[in-house]
Amino acid sequence: MAASTHTVTNQAPPLVGHDVFTSDRALAEAVERHLAPELLTEVRGDLTVLGRAAGSAQLQEWGERANANPPRLRTHDRYGHRIDEVEFDPAWHRLLGKSVEAGLTDAWGRPGGHVRRAAGFLVVSQVEAGHGCPLSMTHAAVPALRAEPELAEVWEPAAASHVYERELGPVAEKPGVLLGMAMTEKQGGSDVRANTTEARPLAADGEYVLTGHKWFCSAPMSDAFLVLAQAPAGLTCFLLPRVLADGSRNAFAIQRLKDKLGNRSNASAEVEFDGTTWARRVGEEGRGLRVIMGMVAATRVDCVLGSAALMRQAVAQAVHHCAYREAFGGPLAEKPLMRNVLADLALESEAATVLGMRLAAAYDTGTPQELALLRIAVPAAKYWVTKRCTPVVAEALECLGGNGYVEESGMPRLLRESPLNSVWEGSGNVQALDVVRALRTEPAALDAFLREVGTARGADHRLDRAIRGVLTELADLEGIEARARRLTERLALVLQGALLVRCAPPEVADAFCAARLGGDGGAAFGTLPHSLDLRALVERARVEA
Repeated sequence: MAASTHTVTNQAPPLVGHDVFTSDRALAEAVERHLAPELLTEVRGDLTVLGRAAGSAQLQEWGERANANPPRLRTHDRYGHRIDEVEFDPAWHRLLGKSVEAGLTDAWGRPGGHVRRAAGFLVVSQVEAGHGCPLSMTHAAVPALRAEPELAEVWEPAAASHVYERELGPVAEKPGVLLGMAMTEKQGGSDVRANTTEARPLAADGEYVLTGHKWFCSAPMSDAFLVLAQAPAGLTCFLLPRVLADGSRNAFAIQRLKDKLGNRSNASAEVEFDGTTWARRVGEEGRGLRVIMGMVAATRVDCVLGSAALMRQAVAQAVHHCAYREAFGGPLAEKPLMRNVLADLALESEAATVLGMRLAAAYDTGTPQELALLRIAVPAAKYWVTKRCTPVVAEALECLGGNGYVEESGMPRLLRESPLNSVWEGSGNVQALDVVRALRTEPAALDAFLREVGTARGADHRLDRAIRGVLTELADLEGIEARARRLTERLALVLQGALLVRCAPPEVADAFCAARLGGDGGAAFGTLPHSLDLRALVERARVEA
């Protein structure tokens, strides 16, 4: 054995053995702010249990294993029979089981359901982001299913179940199900009106067979999928189960799994429908886009929450490292320039969390004004928060130096994951154009947005000026499509600023308004005005493990 050459010192301990929920002050405060008082004790207790599990060494190991051992496609069994199954590492199933048991597919039917679920989703996504995909789609499928009450009566309770049953089977025989979505095709991508998959009606009302393909089918081992296909009256939404009522397998050929940049634990597939693939219509023929948009809107909120989770985990790791790592005569976190970087990252993370939780609360309230607010706030938030995720994670990785560039740190996995939510459920241009569409066709949406930000007017002059700037932009809709990104960004920033001014500690709101609305900040992180209370921002983001 070689002699020891040195003693290992000046290394940050692992960030493990903590409560991911209660250590996140912005998240814990949002839950308290948005939930009715009579629900708080129960919900805080549940989220604390989940937060402790998420901070444990065991779940962190599961997350690492699920990503190190990605899913594998088995098209045939040993005898040559077509089976089209995807095998996952046991860690994937354990993570899914933990999250389903925590109620992360159950929001629509219980008081405060969206807020409590959103907080839980933000917590578990910090452990492993890939398993959030089936959780998100199962949750989001409910509003689309409700367009067909007979289907909703069967599938909604199974989707909201707190039991994870991994084996495929008829819905009537399963204690719980997962639901997926397959919309896009090779030739159309986001332009789903260009879909060519054909739906031919059968004799029984509402039953069809499908012929065609889907270029992206997420979580292909789900129990059923919402798909779009061209019926005689136009683009229509369908529910396609993997197993039929008699126990036989539906015709659902998985051609291959995507080899993705990140999200390695989660399977995304290309699938084919051979003309015998059975599906049940959801809603009216020709109204498929309207039906499935209820699902899309809910998954877009989860894109915001998922990005907020990645940011929070990256910032927590960076602050933790810099609190323990010493350089140039003291802890990195105490160095003025590093403190500025950490404070700036923490500010972006908190703004994302606060906005994501506000969207969830609007679903719970469910008033016409709140739902109208979502029509603009969801695509604006999805556009901006998901785009901020990658630079936040990259800067947080840099705070760890070379250690952050090594796989063992976990930061590369966060970085590979970081662009995903900006691409899925409609890329940046799709979100920006959706905002423009709402502005042009839904006056109630703009009115609800202006009412929301208007509640904070007078509290900060920089926010007031930014609101006036948005109104000026809105007064001239000429050529709005070419500047849709600019407008969407400003809407998101103003909404974040209004929320922080109303709800966050003064030092957080002051820093946001100065740097994000007042122009007193640079293009890179770490350029906050030095006169701000940067120490308070960093301490607020720190996790005590």
